[in-house]
Amino acid sequence: MADTVLYELSDGLATVTINRPEAMNALDTETKVALRDAMTTAKEDPAVRAVLLTGAGPRAFCVGQDLKEHLGKLAAARDGGEAPLSTVREHYNPLLTAIATMPKPVVAAVNGVAAGAGAGLAWACDFRIIADHSGFNTSFAGVALTADSGVSWTLPRLVGQAKAVELLMFPQTVPAAEALALGLAHRVVPAAELAATAREFAAGLAAGPTVALGAIKESLAYGAGHTLVETLGKEDELQTRAGAAEDHWIAVQAFLAKEAPKYVGR
Repeated sequence: MADTVLYELSDGLATVTINRPEAMNALDTETKVALRDAMTTAKEDPAVRAVLLTGAGPRAFCVGQDLKEHLGKLAAARDGGEAPLSTVREHYNPLLTAIATMPKPVVAAVNGVAAGAGAGLAWACDFRIIADHSGFNTSFAGVALTADSGVSWTLPRLVGQAKAVELLMFPQTVPAAEALALGLAHRVVPAAELAATAREFAAGLAAGPTVALGAIKESLAYGAGHTLVETLGKEDELQTRAGAAEDHWIAVQAFLAKEAPKYVGR
């Protein structure tokens, strides 16, 4: 894996760090490939029970596409080269799909500004814990582009259609307190406490009933695009899966014994 993305696995928690602080964690091609591969690895590894996604440095979680690299690709395209926005198909779509369909929780620790595809990454995660100096900005229209990185799907589900139109067509930085009020964040914490708070939160999820948490995530995604009757059928399927897991057996025994369950993640 490239040095621009760091990957650490400990006690069931995979920590993925975008590591280009000198570029505010902008996504050049090398970083997009490494980030896509890291999330795919976390999704497929049974030892991973939760994921924590963050950025290096105090200024930015991720400011999205590296525009310096992008400008070079645009210039090449004008001379007959490859279309630079094939990156959506090649990098962003599989990356966001890996996060959204991962059968385990993903937590974003937003340590600074999250803009464009950086905001899309955070909004695709199941939880967002953000530093009090951080903020979100869609930024796409500011460079004459439309939404990518799943934002046209996630943003209206978080803030509603009307607010999503406003934030996309009139890009502006949404500061931490407003982000919390809008539903773009779950918690706002002092910057000095972000790393420890997010890690403790994600570690708690990693120690949880992994099969059940994955099923909850899948059921919510399914219900967002299907009828009630179809969703009831999906709930039956997923409840059967969760009920057959060892963690369900552990949980019921612990409940009756008035003890805290110790889940094994299967």
